[in-house]
Parts: sequence; structure tokens; C-alpha cells
Amino acid sequence: MPKVYLAGPDVFRRDALEHGAHLKRLCAAHGLEGLYPLDNALPAGLAPAAAAQWIFAANVALLRSADAVLANLEPFRGHEPDSGTVFEVGMAVALGKPLWVCFAPAGDLRAQIPHDPDGRDAQGWQVEDFGLPRNLMLACSWAGHSATVEAAVAALARHLGV
Repeated sequence: MPKVYLAGPDVFRRDALEHGAHLKRLCAAHGLEGLYPLDNALPAGLAPAAAAQWIFAANVALLRSADAVLANLEPFRGHEPDSGTVFEVGMAVALGKPLWVCFAPAGDLRAQIPHDPDGRDAQGWQVEDFGLPRNLMLACSWAGHSATVEAAVAALARHLGV
């Protein structure tokens, strides 16, 4: 059964543990083993910096053990996906792991991010104009994209030949 690392800001939800269990059940229904970052139990008594380092190491080890990655690239605290998830996507690509992503369609970046006639946002930064729904470094890295996590799990299973 292929192991799939479930990347995303889902760990910050109020119902993070229940949601993780839901994601793992979806994976199992499609012949995949979901690996959720909160599967790792943080040891008690660690100082904040030590806890952060432990979480980082545990998640990297979990990601390395996976056969593929499913990443939630919904906007998080703004227009862009969660930066931790983006790190995990980059690591998955560097490790040669198949990557499938999910987020609700909202058009290309120019449709999502307010910009002036020169294509610059409120801070003066150029908004990409490649017709892609996410930054090109993300959009050119995934094997596929689905609008919902349910569709994404099913599509990733098909992609992996399960």
C-alpha cells in the first residue's frame, strides 16, 4: 500500500486530529496509507525551540518515508499557500516523490491577486502572468491538481496505479 504524506495547513484547524483521521480514511478507501504530521506525538516538556526542532525532524522523516505527497495548497493567511506546506512540496520534488495538490479553482494568479494596469500588486510586486493558478514553481511541480481533497486522493491513487 503506497504511503502518502498529507501536507497542508490542516494541522492548524480546530479539529486537526479529527480532520487528519478523515484524510487517512479517505486514503485507505483508495488503497493508500495516509501519513499525517500529527501522527507524531510531541514529547512532553520540550521548550518551544526544542519542540519546533522536534516537529521539523519528525515531519521530514515522515515525508522521506512516503511514496508520494498530497498537498493542500489552499490560500492560507492571505493569497498564497502555507509556507510550511510549500517547503514540504519543494522537499518532495527534490526527493523525486510524485506530488498531487488540491485547492478550489479561483482562476490564474492575475484573477486572484488585485493588481494595477502594469500587473503590480499593492506592494508594487509583479503578479505573475503565466495563466497558472499558483506560482510557477509550484504549478510546474505537481503531477496533477484537484479541486477537493476527496477528488485529489482518488486521482493520486489512479496516478500511482492503485
